[in-house]
Amino acid sequence: MVITAPPPLSTGGFLRWSWRQLTSMRTSLILLFALAVVSIPGSILPQRGTNPILVDEWIEEAPTWGPILDSLGFFDVYAAPWFAAVYLLLFISLIGCVIPRAGVHWAALRTQPPPAPRYLTRFPGTIEWADPRSESEVLAAAGEALKGWRIRAEDGALSAERGYLKETGNLIFHIALVGVLIGVALGGLFGWRGNVIVREGNGFSNTLTQFDAWGGGRLTGDMALAPFSFTLTDFRVEFSREEAQRGSPTLFQAEVSYQESPQAAPVREVVEVNYPLEADGAKVFLVGHGYAPHFIVRDASGAVLFDDSVPFLPQDGSFTSTGVLKVPDASPQLGFTALFLPTTAVDDIRGPHSTFPEADDPSVFLSAWKGDLGLDGGVPQSVYTLKTEGMEQIGLEALVPGQTWEFPEGSIEFTGFDRWASFQIAHDPGKEVTLITAILAMIGLILTLSVRRRRIWVKVEKLPDGRTLVQVAGIAREDGGHATPEIAYTARSLGAPAEVIPEEDE
Repeated sequence: MVITAPPPLSTGGFLRWSWRQLTSMRTSLILLFALAVVSIPGSILPQRGTNPILVDEWIEEAPTWGPILDSLGFFDVYAAPWFAAVYLLLFISLIGCVIPRAGVHWAALRTQPPPAPRYLTRFPGTIEWADPRSESEVLAAAGEALKGWRIRAEDGALSAERGYLKETGNLIFHIALVGVLIGVALGGLFGWRGNVIVREGNGFSNTLTQFDAWGGGRLTGDMALAPFSFTLTDFRVEFSREEAQRGSPTLFQAEVSYQESPQAAPVREVVEVNYPLEADGAKVFLVGHGYAPHFIVRDASGAVLFDDSVPFLPQDGSFTSTGVLKVPDASPQLGFTALFLPTTAVDDIRGPHSTFPEADDPSVFLSAWKGDLGLDGGVPQSVYTLKTEGMEQIGLEALVPGQTWEFPEGSIEFTGFDRWASFQIAHDPGKEVTLITAILAMIGLILTLSVRRRRIWVKVEKLPDGRTLVQVAGIAREDGGHATPEIAYTARSLGAPAEVIPEEDE
């Protein structure tokens, strides 16, 4: 037996074959799964768009894998070429899949149901009986019984079909999925978001240099930022002291003085969790808070080198907080790593820690270092870490508000603390599109899963004795089964004897 190879495809034939493969539903599902897979690194690894300092620290701590992953775009996933390729292929696949199906469905909505089969008895669950009425009377009664169905009437038979909303829901779901992709693309291209920590009494202006972390879309620049500003005038937080909810916040709000533009009059606003500040197309969310201990650092002669509060980051629910203080103007340079405890406790197991988030018994535990802070090397450093390589430790000390620690190189005084609030400021022009299309997708999915496509046929034939033979059959198109409830309902509506209707269908 000789097997001959198929003739080679022409360029046009290959392109048509490729297009059919790309726009098939199977390919769309594969690409949708692939998009979910390639998004995983963006959830696991830090991203340059939101936290560039953490990315640099990750690469530094992983000198082998860090540069490799960086070159492959794993720290900027949503701007990587391979992510964009999967995204665009999914978009094209859905468009090419949905548009032809929408045309076919529109044509189907405008056509009559197919004619009744010649032999209804081959369908499971067919009901037949002899009726004393004429053929026209039975068919007229069938039309009344199947009102609301799409009906095709012809000599001696009636075809009825319903359930077109199932395919409509399927198309709505896929069209809405395209809308979701468009909404996400709009947000990714033209949206932006940033995070900033603001201490009580301090302000924020919506410029790039004011953000602690900022990530903008590929078509977004600093010119897209609205010129608003606000000052954190008061931050209020209260914690439950009841045993069941001990330490959980019962009040968590920031009072700000908001200006829409430099020339606008300040307006008092209150920002709470789930109640952001609407700021000229952007939203200001309150996402966190903490303590900012205040220190005064002097050199050996008593000259003040540093006098400010430093935001510390909470490490647990009781606000045991860590922070770093750097004094580059000292000679030699000074650095401090510190542990702030709102309600101080010390034991042999955990060491110094806080037992309650409110400042009932505040203290700070300091570790002082002298030497080169490494700030002159041109490499950016996190304000929350102190590189002690090449530095010499001076000592350890614990202070309460008002106490001073003196050492040969100078002194440090812990005067008290302020509070800080963390805000996330975001502008997403695609969120409305994404929300609306996501709702439409849910509606389409509900229709697809809940509506059944089924057909009912009624045939009549004149018997020799003058009566009419009536046959009722049906089928559910999706599972190939018979539409038993509709068959029984139609037969009963036409006056079929009870003995011809199976008991399970009653």
